[in-house]
Amino acid sequence: MRILETIDSALAKLEAALIVGTLSLMILLSFGQVLLRNFFQGGILWADLFLRQGVLWVGFLGASLATREGRHISIEVLSHFLPPRLAHRTQRFVQLIAAGVSGTLAWAAWQFVEMERDAGSTLFLDIPGWIFQIILPYCFAVVALRFFLISVGGLPQPKGPRE
Repeated sequence: MRILETIDSALAKLEAALIVGTLSLMILLSFGQVLLRNFFQGGILWADLFLRQGVLWVGFLGASLATREGRHISIEVLSHFLPPRLAHRTQRFVQLIAAGVSGTLAWAAWQFVEMERDAGSTLFLDIPGWIFQIILPYCFAVVALRFFLISVGGLPQPKGPRE
């Protein structure tokens, strides 16, 4: 399981770097758009489309990192009423279910990306749209993997917001 922790750590570093890079590029591009529109009555035609795709990437990568750190959205009503040992087992079972749901979403997202690739649609600058959407199956698959590894004890149990 040590190798899985190493892989997870490497993925987390890559995801954090992608978030920083994408967000930085989005800030520079949006600031440039404001300057171009206000002072030169123009702008970059594809900038708004790129910024929308950037939001998608930052959001999904952030969700993946939040899962790793146990900072994702969760509803834990049952754990407040159960003894600690049973609550811990219940939480691991719920994480296993979440892994299955995330895996199913990864598969569906991959099917979507394949359909987009086969359709040959482009977003801007003749860049295929599926390239921007590849983040969907990647993040759902990584989230599924992280939930699964946490549920079986392969990765350390992340600290929740109350801990």
